Amino acid sequence: MRPWGQVSIPLLDRKGVEQFVYFLIPIEILFTLCFLHVQQESMYAHLVQSGIIFALLSLLFAGVNDVIFKKYSNKDRSKGMYVFGIGIIWTFLQIIVFNIQDISFSYDFISISYGLTAGLLLTASNILLLESLTHIDVSLGSTIYRLNTIGVVILSFFVLHEPLGTFKSVGIICGLIAVLLLFNKGKTTYQHINFTTFFFIAVAASLIRASYGIITKMGISSNAEPNIMLLLISISWIIGGAFYAKLRERRFIITKKMISYSVVSGVLVFLIVNCLMLALVHGQASIVIPIANMSFVFALLISIILKMELLTFKKCCAVCFAVISVILLAKV
Repeated sequence: MRPWGQVSIPLLDRKGVEQFVYFLIPIEILFTLCFLHVQQESMYAHLVQSGIIFALLSLLFAGVNDVIFKKYSNKDRSKGMYVFGIGIIWTFLQIIVFNIQDISFSYDFISISYGLTAGLLLTASNILLLESLTHIDVSLGSTIYRLNTIGVVILSFFVLHEPLGTFKSVGIICGLIAVLLLFNKGKTTYQHINFTTFFFIAVAASLIRASYGIITKMGISSNAEPNIMLLLISISWIIGGAFYAKLRERRFIITKKMISYSVVSGVLVFLIVNCLMLALVHGQASIVIPIANMSFVFALLISIILKMELLTFKKCCAVCFAVISVILLAKV
């Protein structure tokens, strides 16, 4: 009899249905909490519901993009050129939106410095995420990356002197349990060393992503212009991707595959960011941000449907702990 943490069963048989039920548990938790919030705050229900819709769209787009990241990373392709292409598409679409909205910019030092710093950090975190996905499952990479909220909370405690509290402390513990449950060393020494290396690359990506969150917070607190920061962040993907391809990978080559992947991911990244912004405008941050950060659940579902990985009871438990962690870490 196999250990419970390694049982992998197809989705189409009777036990597969049981697995699907396990998978629905974190989704049910999410929607139940959203429903309770709406019921408790009926006077803001229309705003909350609108925010939830945009947050769910951000979640769906991010989940799809994580899977596309994994598909791209499965082969020996330039990650830098991929990020470079994404940055071009994202910047192009963002400029169109700003022109339609007739947004005027005032380029001040604070906005530029925080925007470029945040852009550098976000570019680096996504390149590392792509590198990690060459040897780890999308469910693990996506979950670790989306649990960057743990890093944000810890860094906020030390850098911004924000209170930690019981909810956030328990949330951190749940997040760590989720990551440990997803940790799969491999059967051989080579697999173990290889997996461990790329596992910690994913952790590094998450920590850098957390630093991006802190820098963005500090920028907004310092009255930096959010639209300028957003534009500079998208441009940073172009610059950072080009430098990584030229200096690290030493292959600044544009291919048809790179263009097709970049166009799809560029549009998705644009939608992820802008849907989240709309969610924050129409809804409450304590509700919409946790929802958007649960894209790893959708990424896992897609990867299972596409047979990129198998669903196990251990993964279901990890997803549940990750969902609880994200919810608790959003408590104010």
